[in-house]
Amino acid sequence: MAVAGANWTVRLWRRTSLMQRLAFIALVPTLVTAALLVVMLTRYQLNTLRGMAQSTADAIATQAASVSAEAIRNMQRRDLKRIAESVGDLPHVAHVQIRAADGEILADSRGDSAARAREVLTVVRDVKDGDQPLQPALGSVLIDLSLGEAIAAQRASLRNALIALALALFIAGVVGWQAARWISAPLRRLAGAVHKLGRGDRRVEVEVTDENEIGELQRGFNSAAAALFDVQRGMEQEIEHATVELARKNAALEAASVAKARFLAAASHDLRQPLYALTLFSSSLSVDERDPVRLDRIAHIQECVEALDHLFSELLDLSRLETGAMQIEISEFPLDHVFEEVSRNFRMIAEQHGLRLVMRTTHLWVRSDRTMLARILNNLVSNALRYTHEGGVLVVARRRHDGTVRVDVWDTGSGIEPEHQARVFDEFYRVDHHGSGEHDSGPRRGLGLGLATVQRLAELLDTRVQLKSTPGRGSVFSLHLPEVPPQHPARLEVEEAALDVSGMRVLVIDDEPAILSGIRYLLRSWGCEVAVAEDRVQALEAMETWVTPPDLVMSDLRLRDNENGLDVLAELDRRYAELGFEPFPRLLITGETRSDRLRAIMAARIPVLYKPVSPEQLREAMVTLRVTGRGVPISTAGFTPLSPSV
Repeated sequence: MAVAGANWTVRLWRRTSLMQRLAFIALVPTLVTAALLVVMLTRYQLNTLRGMAQSTADAIATQAASVSAEAIRNMQRRDLKRIAESVGDLPHVAHVQIRAADGEILADSRGDSAARAREVLTVVRDVKDGDQPLQPALGSVLIDLSLGEAIAAQRASLRNALIALALALFIAGVVGWQAARWISAPLRRLAGAVHKLGRGDRRVEVEVTDENEIGELQRGFNSAAAALFDVQRGMEQEIEHATVELARKNAALEAASVAKARFLAAASHDLRQPLYALTLFSSSLSVDERDPVRLDRIAHIQECVEALDHLFSELLDLSRLETGAMQIEISEFPLDHVFEEVSRNFRMIAEQHGLRLVMRTTHLWVRSDRTMLARILNNLVSNALRYTHEGGVLVVARRRHDGTVRVDVWDTGSGIEPEHQARVFDEFYRVDHHGSGEHDSGPRRGLGLGLATVQRLAELLDTRVQLKSTPGRGSVFSLHLPEVPPQHPARLEVEEAALDVSGMRVLVIDDEPAILSGIRYLLRSWGCEVAVAEDRVQALEAMETWVTPPDLVMSDLRLRDNENGLDVLAELDRRYAELGFEPFPRLLITGETRSDRLRAIMAARIPVLYKPVSPEQLREAMVTLRVTGRGVPISTAGFTPLSPSV
C-alpha cells in the first residue's frame, strides 16, 4: 500500500512543470511555519483563557464562602438565597449552590449565563467558621463558571488567524509563482530552443541572462547548437551530393537496362531470321533421305539448332518480360488440356532418357492465361527431366479449401541444396550438379534463365512458384491458380489424318530470301502449293496466279522498306473483298518483341508464332487454321505468344 502511494506521488511529481515545482518548494515552508504558529498560538490562548477562568472561579467561590459562613452557622436561608442570587448576577457565573455540612441545599441560583452555558468550569469551596478555623466545615459553595464567551472569543481569534494565514499564503503563492517564473524562465527558454532544434530549425540560439550556472548552461547550449548546425549543414551537403550521385547512377542503370532491353528486342528479330532459316533447312534435309550416316548427321545438326533455339528463347522471353511485351489473356479452361500439351512436348524426351513422365488426369478448371501457364509448366518439366537420372516426373493438380488449385511438378532428381534454393529463381543463376547425371550438360545446357522466367510469368498471373527440395531425393515446384466451375464446350478433335496439309495453297511473305527458300522447300515437301513474296508488290502479283484466295497467307511483321505485314494482309483482304471473296486464313510469323507492335498484333486478333518455329508447330498451326479459319481466338487455336521450344 505504501509502495503504491509512493509510486503515485512520484508519477504526480514527474508530471509537474519546473515552475510548479519551484512554486511548491516556495510555498511549503511558508505553509508549515504558518500552520505551526496558528497551532501554537491557539493552544497558548486556550490555556490562558482556561487559567483566567480558573482564577476567576476560585476568587468568586472564595468570596462567596467567606460571605456565607455567618448565614450558614445561623441557618439564615433568606440571607443565603440573597447571597446566591448576588453571586449569580456576576459575569460568566452560570450556577451558584450553597449547601450545609450534611449536603442539604440551602440556596440555589442560576445566573444570566446559565442558558448559554454549554461548557462550564465548576469550583467547590468549603465554608468555615472564621473564629474556629480548625473546626469542621459549616458547608460548601459550588460555583459553575460559563466558558462559552471565552471559547467564542477563542474561535474568533482562530478565525482571524486563519484568514491572516490564507492571506499570507496567497501573498506567498503569488510571490513564489513570480519567483518561480523568474527563476525557471532561462530553463524554459532553453527547453523551447531544444524543441526548435529537434524540429530541425536552421539556427537556434538563446540569450545569456545570468552569470551563474544557468549562464554557463546557456553558453554551452549555444556552442552545442552551433556545432550541431555545422554538422547538420555538412551532412545535408553530403546527402545532397549522395542523392545527386545516386540519381545519376540510377539513371545510368535505368538507361543501361533500357539499352539492354532495346538491344535484345532489336537483335532478336535480326538473329532469329537466320536461325529460323536454319531450322527450316535442317528440317528439310531429312526429307527423302535414306542414308543412315547422313540421317545421323542431320539429327546432330537438328539437335544443335534446337539447343541454339533453346538458349535464344530464354534470352527472348526475359527481354519480352522486361519490356512488358507479354500481354495477359485471362480465360477459363480445363487444366487437363494444358497437361496434354506438356505431355506431347516431353514424352519422347523422357523416353529417350529412360524416365517416366506422368501427367495425372484431372477434371479441374482454372482461370488464368493458358499460354503463360503452359510455358511455366514446360519450363518446370524441362528442368525436372534435365536433372533427373532415375525415376521420373509427376505433374498433378489438387483442389484446395481456399478455392484454388495447386499444381505440383515432382521429380526424383538430384535435388537442390538449401543454400541454393533462395537463388534458383534469380537471373543467370545455375546450380552445378557434378556427377548427378544431368541430361543437359551438352549443347542444350541452359543459361540459368528458365526459372527466372517462370517466376516472372507467375507474378504476371498473380501467383508465385514455391520450391521444396531434398538433396539426393528430388524437388517439387508448386503454384496456385483460382478454380472455376467446369464447363462443357464443344471440343475440336483433330485426328491424325487431319495433319495432312497436302494440297494447301500457301502464300508466304518474308523479306529474307533464305527463309523464303527454306519454307518453300519444306511446304512443298509436305505437298503444298507455295507462292512467295518479299513485299507488298510481290504479294499482290502472287495473288494474280490464283483465281481464288489462298488457303493460308503467312507473313512476317517487319518487311523491307519499313513495310508492315499487317498492312500487307489488310491490302490483300481489301483486294479479295472487292472481288467478292470471304476473308482468308492468315498467320503471322515474327521475331518482333517490341510491345507496341505486339499490341497491334493482339488488337488485330491474328494468330502469331515467334521465330524460329519448328516444323511440327508450323504444321499444327496450318492444320488448325485450315479447320477453324480466321475467326478462332488465338488461345483456342493453340498458338502461343511465347517463343517456341522448351
